[in-house]
Amino acid sequence: MMQSQKVEIAGKQLPLRRFVIVGAMLLLGGGAYSLWRSLTPSPQSAQSVAAPKIQTVTALGYLEPRGEVIKLSAPNSGGGTNRVEQLLVKRGQMVRTGEVIAVLDSYDRSQAALVQAQKQVAVAQSNLAVVKAGAKQGEISAQQFEIERLEAQRQGDTRAQEAIVARLQAELQNAQIEAQRNELLFQQGAISASFRDSTALALKTAQRNLQEAQVVLRRIETTRSPELASATATLDRISEVRLVDVEAAQAQVDQAIAVVQEAQAQLNLATVRAPQSGMVLEIHTHPGELISSEGIVELGQTEQMTALLEVYQTDIGKVKLGQSVELSAEGVPDAISGTVVEIGVQVKRQNVINSDTSANIDARVVEVRVKLDATAAQKVARLTNLQVTGEIEQ
Repeated sequence: MMQSQKVEIAGKQLPLRRFVIVGAMLLLGGGAYSLWRSLTPSPQSAQSVAAPKIQTVTALGYLEPRGEVIKLSAPNSGGGTNRVEQLLVKRGQMVRTGEVIAVLDSYDRSQAALVQAQKQVAVAQSNLAVVKAGAKQGEISAQQFEIERLEAQRQGDTRAQEAIVARLQAELQNAQIEAQRNELLFQQGAISASFRDSTALALKTAQRNLQEAQVVLRRIETTRSPELASATATLDRISEVRLVDVEAAQAQVDQAIAVVQEAQAQLNLATVRAPQSGMVLEIHTHPGELISSEGIVELGQTEQMTALLEVYQTDIGKVKLGQSVELSAEGVPDAISGTVVEIGVQVKRQNVINSDTSANIDARVVEVRVKLDATAAQKVARLTNLQVTGEIEQ
């Protein structure tokens, strides 16, 4: 048998095999440590490499016309079933403000009612002309002149009685002065009691005469004379029937005109007109169909398209008015440029999501509206609701 070889280290005898194994382990450990040091950056190098600064805010959104999309419908006028009789536009057609979009099934009936109401106005106006022509204007004028004469006479009587009242007031004033003077003389013993009493009696007589005159004046002012009352009654008898007939005929004319106005309003409700210029984006109701909850058509001002981006609430502080925006979308080869023109003031739930099912579909966002450049707007004028991705430059 061979004896195991030994190596002397630090005064100790070690077997050669153990020495070789230990050396190999130390060599492998040193290599691994060197490799780890080469792959692990030092604290100084980690601090020297700064994270890249985000230069844009990314958000999903969609395209829509300026002023949003209008769903055009028709009010229930009560005269029909709100069924579309004629549809005068096609999808993609441009319309002007006030242009007729659709005609409802109540149009013919409303138009006939309007014609009938207009004829009733003509009949009522003829009746009014007949009534006015039959009025006795000469007799009425003569009786009115008689009433004016009697009124003038009453005014003369009033002025005459006012003069009597004024005279009696002066006499009363003199009687009061005379009675006061005689009362003083009687107290001084200068006149007799009988003389004083006579002046006091004259004062009472003056007061009574003035009161009677004032009563007569009030009666003249407030009460018509029999002649004036008779003349007024005669005027009423002459003119009452004629005036009443005229008023009744005029009321019939007014009522007929009101019926025409109502019929015209019903006819207007039987036609659906465009409230603004724009493009017909979608048709929801066709001829013969009842108007659905979606309305008849959708209109949009596609000559100026905008993009509505949903910016996460954590990024909205980075968005400012006037910032440039680059939009991209599938099916549109070139980038679409625009400018931020409106920033929402309400946090909403996210509506536009991407195809990544792991993305947060319940995020909170703020709507940001982007006005597209004129050239870009023309390219996407027929792509309402196209989903886009916006890059808002900082």
